Amino acid sequence: MSNLELYELEGCPYCAKVKDKLADLDLEYDSHMVPSSHSERTEVEEVSGQTGVPVLVDHEHGVDGMAESDDIVAYLDETYGQSAA
Repeated sequence: MSNLELYELEGCPYCAKVKDKLADLDLEYDSHMVPSSHSERTEVEEVSGQTGVPVLVDHEHGVDGMAESDDIVAYLDETYGQSAA
């Protein structure tokens, strides 16, 4: 199991933005596809307290459910980017 988990929805442009950053940084992650209906997204809601995606979980750094693609991308850059090395 990877330290990173991403809750995402097929075709979601915000999720794609996060996935592109994960690929740029060559980070492995476990993907969890959520249902298209918000009312069925119980798993992501339990993790993050909301039903929107993307949501990132980073077990190694104690991130339990970060939402908002811009925040996730900035976090990944800061934590795993070259400036963090």
